[in-house]
Amino acid sequence: MTDHMRRKVLGGMALSAAATLIGRTMMTQAQAASTEAAPHWSFESIYGGSYDSSEFKGKPILLVNTASLCGYTPQYTALQKLYDTYKDQGLVVFAVPSDDFHQEKKTNGEVKTFCELNYGITMPMATISKVTGPEAAPIYAWIKKTTGFAPRWNFNKVLFDRHGWVVGTWRSGDEPMGGSIEEAVRQTLSQA
Repeated sequence: MTDHMRRKVLGGMALSAAATLIGRTMMTQAQAASTEAAPHWSFESIYGGSYDSSEFKGKPILLVNTASLCGYTPQYTALQKLYDTYKDQGLVVFAVPSDDFHQEKKTNGEVKTFCELNYGITMPMATISKVTGPEAAPIYAWIKKTTGFAPRWNFNKVLFDRHGWVVGTWRSGDEPMGGSIEEAVRQTLSQA
């Protein structure tokens, strides 16, 4: 067996072992899985008050960095539909508005009004927050450290299972409904 073939076989075995070890992920090149459960995290709520990860204990969470002025902003419709479709089964779709890519409105009030009026958003939503760089919200810093995944644009998605493990990540162009994200949500919801 050549060195090149040996590396391919070993690489495939490593992916298989990782998928078996994690046991709750659909490992592909487009997705990253964590090797540990997420630490406690919190965000200020755009509706007032705050959100604490302990509120969502035992529930899968789809974390999405959003922006009101982005070409992907119409994904709010599908994100809300995903939330409405699966929230009774436990899914939390959590939006984190961010101006890291200079496409968010200036104030939290403007974001809230825009999302409610244009997209009927009722899912949990943080205040405008950093998701990249040294000032990134702690959960985003942890995601980057443990999976290597960091938002490169708006509407990147990270799915956590009921135990806080990252089971998949997706970039901006991946639609929330009718594809790999919805399938991963269904599989995650079906697991204890």
